[in-house]
Amino acid sequence: MPPPAVSTAPVAPVVASSSSAAAAAAPRRPRSLRLRVTPYASVSSSYSPSTLAVSIPPPPPARHSRKQLVGRDGAPAKPAKPRVFFLDVNPLCFCGSQRSLGAFARWLALFFAHVSLRDPVVAVLDGEGGNEYRRRLLPSYKAHRPRGPGTGADSRVIDVLRECNVPVVRVDGYEADDVVATLTEQVLQKGFRVVIGSPDKDFKQLISEDVQLVMPIPEIGRWSFYTLRHYVAQYKCDPTADLSLRCFIGDEADGVPGIQHLVPGFGRKTAVKLLKKHGSLENLLNTAAVRTVGKDYAQDALVKHADYLRKNYEVLSLKRDVKVQLDDRWLSTRDSCNDSSVLSDFILKFNEGQNISEDARVELESERAPNRTFAVPENMVCFRFSPFPAFFLHSLLVQLWSWSTKRFTFIS
Repeated sequence: MPPPAVSTAPVAPVVASSSSAAAAAAPRRPRSLRLRVTPYASVSSSYSPSTLAVSIPPPPPARHSRKQLVGRDGAPAKPAKPRVFFLDVNPLCFCGSQRSLGAFARWLALFFAHVSLRDPVVAVLDGEGGNEYRRRLLPSYKAHRPRGPGTGADSRVIDVLRECNVPVVRVDGYEADDVVATLTEQVLQKGFRVVIGSPDKDFKQLISEDVQLVMPIPEIGRWSFYTLRHYVAQYKCDPTADLSLRCFIGDEADGVPGIQHLVPGFGRKTAVKLLKKHGSLENLLNTAAVRTVGKDYAQDALVKHADYLRKNYEVLSLKRDVKVQLDDRWLSTRDSCNDSSVLSDFILKFNEGQNISEDARVELESERAPNRTFAVPENMVCFRFSPFPAFFLHSLLVQLWSWSTKRFTFIS
């Protein structure tokens, strides 16, 4: 069977519109072939043998982790300053008005496991006769508290701190508050941040960008950071005016009466309003001596009770000239390998408060893995994981309470 005939006649041209004709008349660009070489590089080559174009697009922007700070221009900000913790030991040795070694062990275990981690910690104790100076100025100062030897921290407490590689500082004739205030200034000069672990309100006068508190909250059994942001939200003023404000409102826990006992209408709001305008107590008293600064009752109180307010200022102000020198060895990373064994033995040996210290003991005895041990940001709310629905209910209640007060930041 003969093969089919193949026609060699030219193909008739296709009639196109003017637009399609113009497109057909223009030279066709050769199609490009894109070859993926790496996730961030590509090669595009044309069919022309004399051309080979390689294009490497810029990598995608780096995703900063939650812990990494980013400046306004997108560049990483300066790393945070290292922290030094000062631990006010004496208040932790009491549960209410009763001395309790179990309470101390529990708070210390939680402090090491969730707050300070391996950051340097310096424990500070009240010296013998530390509050005699203030009692001479104001006889009611801590008059309701016991005096004499044996009222300070137990020697067993000091031994436990030293076994946990925590230096212990005590200066006779001074309270722990004065020693911490003096050492804080020395630490700040070396470029560190300071975190003071204490429930004492006297330390609020030291709060700044580089100084913050971490306070034990017995109602929830946790430590809570208290920063400059929390102070401004609570008192609506700067911490530099905290000492002047407390001269007006007093400190009932330390036996320092406020001016409201003498002038019932003079309260916190009046004091805050006057201090915002005049800055400090001394400026306010000097101005009130020459002209009117407020309503009649406030003006009369400032003139009549100026000496009383100045005495409160001297009693409540923390000393910064204690004869104590910061040791550079105190600023090194703390060796925390003994924490679990030392505190567990301490709890079992004295068998005091073992039931309330179980959480702390379990946390310390558990392995401290890298993915569990991390520095908690001050603006972060953390919770202890527990089975559902207990975890959900606990998280919801604590989070609502935190948002409503805007005062504390909880860590588990």
